[in-house]
Amino acid sequence: MTTMLESLMLFHFLSLILLCCISPSSPFSVNIDYSSYVACHPNQSQALTEFMNEFDSSHCDLSKPYNGVWCDKSTSAVTMLQLKACLIGTLKPSSSLFRLHHLRHLYLSQNNFISSTLPSEFGSLSRLEFLSLFNNGFVGQVPSSFNNLSLLSFLDLNENHFSGTLNSNSSLFKLHHLRFLDLGSNSFTSSLPYEFGNLKRLEYLSLASNDFSGQVPPTISNLTSLSELQLNHNQLTGSFPLVQNLTMLSLLNLGDNHFSGTIPSSLFTMPFLSYLDLSGNDLTGSIEVHHSPTPSRLEHMYLGNNHFEGKIIEPISKLIHLTHLDLSFLNTSYPVDLNLFSPLKSLLHLDLSGNSISPASLSSKSDIPKSLEILRLSGCGINEFPTFLKTFQKLEFIEFSNNRIKGKVPEWLWNLPRLTTFSISNNLFNGFEGPTDVMVNSSMKNIFLEQNCFEGAIPVLPVSIRMLSAKFNKFTGSIPRSICNCRSLTHLKLPYNNLTGPIPQCLSNLSVVTLRKNNLEGIIPDVFYIGSPLRSLDVGHNRLTGKLPRSLQNCSSLEFLSVDHNMIEDTFPFWLKALPNLQVLTLSSNKFYGSISPPDQDSSLYMVHEEINYGVLYYFNIEAIDLQYKGLSMEQKKVLTSYATIDFSGNRITGQIPESIGLLKALIALNLSNNAFTGHIPLSLANLSNLESLDLSSNHLSGTIPNGLGSLSFLEYINVSHNQLKGEIPQGTQITGQAKSSFEGNAGLCGLPLQETCFGTNAPPTQPPKQEDEEDEEEVLNWKAVIIGYGPGVLLGLAIAQLIASYKPEWLVKIIGPNKRRNC
Repeated sequence: MTTMLESLMLFHFLSLILLCCISPSSPFSVNIDYSSYVACHPNQSQALTEFMNEFDSSHCDLSKPYNGVWCDKSTSAVTMLQLKACLIGTLKPSSSLFRLHHLRHLYLSQNNFISSTLPSEFGSLSRLEFLSLFNNGFVGQVPSSFNNLSLLSFLDLNENHFSGTLNSNSSLFKLHHLRFLDLGSNSFTSSLPYEFGNLKRLEYLSLASNDFSGQVPPTISNLTSLSELQLNHNQLTGSFPLVQNLTMLSLLNLGDNHFSGTIPSSLFTMPFLSYLDLSGNDLTGSIEVHHSPTPSRLEHMYLGNNHFEGKIIEPISKLIHLTHLDLSFLNTSYPVDLNLFSPLKSLLHLDLSGNSISPASLSSKSDIPKSLEILRLSGCGINEFPTFLKTFQKLEFIEFSNNRIKGKVPEWLWNLPRLTTFSISNNLFNGFEGPTDVMVNSSMKNIFLEQNCFEGAIPVLPVSIRMLSAKFNKFTGSIPRSICNCRSLTHLKLPYNNLTGPIPQCLSNLSVVTLRKNNLEGIIPDVFYIGSPLRSLDVGHNRLTGKLPRSLQNCSSLEFLSVDHNMIEDTFPFWLKALPNLQVLTLSSNKFYGSISPPDQDSSLYMVHEEINYGVLYYFNIEAIDLQYKGLSMEQKKVLTSYATIDFSGNRITGQIPESIGLLKALIALNLSNNAFTGHIPLSLANLSNLESLDLSSNHLSGTIPNGLGSLSFLEYINVSHNQLKGEIPQGTQITGQAKSSFEGNAGLCGLPLQETCFGTNAPPTQPPKQEDEEDEEEVLNWKAVIIGYGPGVLLGLAIAQLIASYKPEWLVKIIGPNKRRNC
């Protein structure tokens, strides 16, 4: 009774909220006559209350302007319902939502409809004129019952997981009143049916970010009311689509497809076209811009990553209203003269990356428009810093990465009043003009200096700095203490330098700290406070001593922690299990001591996380990781794009290898070598059907090699040498093809590839797998993703708890290897 009363109170509160029906970002708006809405009829109230009770709706913030319920004055029926980002659960065919037959406007976007297909019962809401189901996680196909929604003018299914094909019989092509249709960011696979041409009232059409293929049908030219057409990020082919008749177009995005041929010259004289993206295609030929009584309105034009021929910049210079121009990676055979852009007096954003630039046009006499705010000249073969920029007072963003510029960064650069982002990565710079505090008063917020030849001390940073990235240089001296005065700093990346001295006390105020492979000394400051924003801390390969700071327990956002290859002397940090978001932990090659089993636990690898999150470590750009794989060291030598690995090698781990390791179904590499494991090789290893590398060498294992290992079809490397194994080596193709050294040092082993014959011997029988208690098994290896070092040797573990069969095996970790330092 209490629940029903609370729900009714919630509904009555909702029914009193009269708010705008469309988000401000929508290209369509609805005029609402609020005087025509009143409290709802009891049966409508009951249906809506039951609908809310079908979900966890505790996150519904009724104070937000996009949530509300409206009932018609004459019928007291619910005609408008908006609930955004607040419903969690499954939208079932039996949902009470489908009893609200008078609905005309339904906005249910950004909710979490778990594993829900789109119920065919939507077809019963035949009065719907507006339907937005944007970003809900729906799967499957668009139901055929949608052809009942004959009054629908607005349909947004963007950012779901809809799949399948669109054919001529699709229910969508029966919706002849549609003005807005967004099917973008789904997984549709098919060619584009001719029937799209039947939706002649469409003003907005987006099919972006799907897997549509083939040619755009000529019937697209029937959509003469279109103002926006987005077909980007598909697999579309053929010549340029027939869009010249779409005279109302203001936005055309065909980027990242496989269109070929030339661009029709009439495109540049379309009366309303202001945004054109043709980047990432196979377009060729020259560009022709003819004189027209009505000058082109193009403001945004993106033509990068094509194969144009001839001189294209002179024609483009006639498009005098351009503000954003991308001509990157055009593969032209001639250098680009920047002076040709002089007629574009409104130009704000210019990207010429990947093209050769005429050296003369980089001089101080360059006539490039001074309106520029963003300039990208990455990979243009530039040898000297462009001096013409000295007078560009509106510049906010400069990128000159991947060139051959040498010498010092000019002092005048820091005087540009609006410059906030500066990237010169992968050049040959060796220093800065001016005093050490030359940049302190600049407006700079993001500085990227990676892979240069910078020497000497790090200069005093701008007070406004947010991000500094300077890996792979030759900076020396200590990290300046003045860095703690930079209150806006969130990312400090100085790995692979020659820095000395202590770590600053203020690192707990940052989100990402990467100081790997320097010569830093002292301790890691024990200054981490509750609520610290720290997400990634990498101080590996330094000379740090002392203990692992216990205040790290306060860093609830910490996801990545690496202190490997230092001289930290401490007990094994079981207390880190309290960090809810920790995914990668590297402690290898220090002086950690003691048992890896907590005193109150029997499990040797017990670290339980109650909530498991799935994700990919893409954010931190891990510089290097020490990994033994198939007998080879992987540090900086191989990039593993997706793998699940446990490497606990080179330590003093004792006890038996847990049988539950066979539950890690997606494991591809297991290295427990150079430890003191005892007991038998677990028979459950035969369950690891994806295993490619197995190294159990140099332990105290006894018994036989399980016969099941011979049936692992992906196993390319196995090493069980230097144990106390006996009996016959399993005779499978994957094992007998191994080197003899993989089995040496076991006095009782016989059979190929060893020379010792098993003739006349009775090899001990293989025991059937033991049935472990499921609850205990999950405790043994219930880590998220852990890379652990223990003892004097290397202990690297990437123990993926999610690989256990009851979890999602597709969770992967992406390791990105570093680039090499430039030859200075």
